Amino acid sequence: MAFSLPSLAFYRGALALVMVVGGTLHFVATDAYVAIMPGTLPLPRELVYLSGIFEVLGGLGLLWHKTRGAAGICLILLYLAVLPANINMAVYDIQPAGFHIPAFWLWARLPFQLVLIYWAWRVSRPVTIGDRVRS
Repeated sequence: MAFSLPSLAFYRGALALVMVVGGTLHFVATDAYVAIMPGTLPLPRELVYLSGIFEVLGGLGLLWHKTRGAAGICLILLYLAVLPANINMAVYDIQPAGFHIPAFWLWARLPFQLVLIYWAWRVSRPVTIGDRVRS
């Protein structure tokens, strides 16, 4: 899927919205996120809060051209940092309270991290047109 110049702002805004909503959910449904944390990680609740803060800040950071590049890099690092929790959820079939997610979708979520990484990288890079840079 190619990002055309007019749609880049749309995709950037969409990712920002996804990250702000997702980050906010870390504070609304904290226990669901704590449940998927690998047992070997210390302070799981605090890590959930921290990742929620970074998701919100990363999403908001995409919206301002001066922080966009750093926000994209930080989101990519965040996607890599939360991968162990996503793997843990798939391996141990950890289900959110009141829901059942088929195992297929738990496993399908893992390669989707690559989509998120590309999405963050693409929408956080400046678009060069001649000697002008548009963001």
